[in-house]
Amino acid sequence: MKTRSTLLGLVLCMTLGCVIGNAQEKEEKAKPVIITMTTLHRSMDVKAKDWKAAEQEYFDKVTSKNDLIIGSELMTHYYTDDNTEVILVNVYKSWDDIEKAKTISDDLTKKGWPDEKARTAFFDKYEKFYTPVHSDEIYQSITSIGEIPYKDQTKKPMIVYLRKSQMSMEGKGKNVKEFNEKITFKDPFIKAYYPFRHLWGSNSTDFMEAFFYDSLADLEKSSEKIDELIKSTWPNEKDADAFFDELEKSFTGKHSDYIYRNIPSLSK
Repeated sequence: MKTRSTLLGLVLCMTLGCVIGNAQEKEEKAKPVIITMTTLHRSMDVKAKDWKAAEQEYFDKVTSKNDLIIGSELMTHYYTDDNTEVILVNVYKSWDDIEKAKTISDDLTKKGWPDEKARTAFFDKYEKFYTPVHSDEIYQSITSIGEIPYKDQTKKPMIVYLRKSQMSMEGKGKNVKEFNEKITFKDPFIKAYYPFRHLWGSNSTDFMEAFFYDSLADLEKSSEKIDELIKSTWPNEKDADAFFDELEKSFTGKHSDYIYRNIPSLSK
């Protein structure tokens, strides 16, 4: 019998849902966390409601009770090139916690389904929701350029826009932090923002940014707001050109865009 942990391999994570509450947690927030993502592909032969019910059962019995998983999201395709995509996101304080969390999840699995036959039946059914193909990436948060913590107050699905840029890897360029402070963090349509970079995976130049919006319409409004903020922040064209020329040295100029939706009941 395969458990969910075995099926997904080494579950990787991204810190999209951590809420900081006290002074100690605020201190920990400054420390980079290990950010990982597992891209799964849902089978087209199963019903969405059955898939969601199984994911909810696993989340309630295992993920939500595993204290080493400090954040978790399950994101589904909205505007990407593959409508079968499901992105599994978990967050850990350290690399070591990934393996430790797997051990805890295995133990919680046995407690969640104490009857072996029932446990086997659940995971046999669960395996059918996905194809055998998946990919894993590990990232690390970038605390030096700031973030906007995700606080889900509406409990409605959020639009999650992932922008993947390619770093130049030449050690040049700056102004990313200044851009965030003057533009990103002043955009009222951005409800959460998390930057993270490659740690382990297929492309060492990956620089990822996750933006949370209430709606697709707000994503469009955000683009207009950013243009407005840029013009008011750097009204002199020469100053604007100098700032962005320096900022762009950090990147190759190549980027890709992905839009997903999260499932609030599977968010931690």
